[in-house]
Amino acid sequence: MAKTKKTNVMRILDKQKIFYTTKAYEYSEDDLSGVHAAAELGMDPARVFKTLVGQGNKTGPVVFCIPSHKELDLKKAASCSGNKSVQLLHVKDLLGLTGYIRGGCSPIGMKKQFPTYIDESALQYEAISLSAGMRGQQVLVAPQDVAQLIHAEFHQLTMKDITLTEGRVR
Repeated sequence: MAKTKKTNVMRILDKQKIFYTTKAYEYSEDDLSGVHAAAELGMDPARVFKTLVGQGNKTGPVVFCIPSHKELDLKKAASCSGNKSVQLLHVKDLLGLTGYIRGGCSPIGMKKQFPTYIDESALQYEAISLSAGMRGQQVLVAPQDVAQLIHAEFHQLTMKDITLTEGRVR
């Protein structure tokens, strides 16, 4: 079996002596979603968290970690982060700002530590799955450990009801 290549995320967790496990999965350029990652990992999508980066009108960049099958509520995101509004960052701006690419973005180890908010649903799990900083690699880590490491806060961040209509979220 091939040895897992250490990512910057793993090195940071090791340095801070934070327990984690890793899981690798096959990813597809056609589907970089967290739901796809959860399916490939054989995990409940509620435990696989995706990292979204936004731009607050007052604070600048802000980071949100939510369950992979949920949609970020921009009003809740703005409210908890001290902004009037938050817009999600365009994918083309992600690498320059965070050092990560779409499908491999982690709240741990960004170029700069931005205000970070984790959906409170994470607290019901012993460990949640986050990107290890590269596509196809995840770390499973206690949500409280992540929050303490990156100075994140827990808030209710997702929309209550999501309806799919003609393949689109409404």
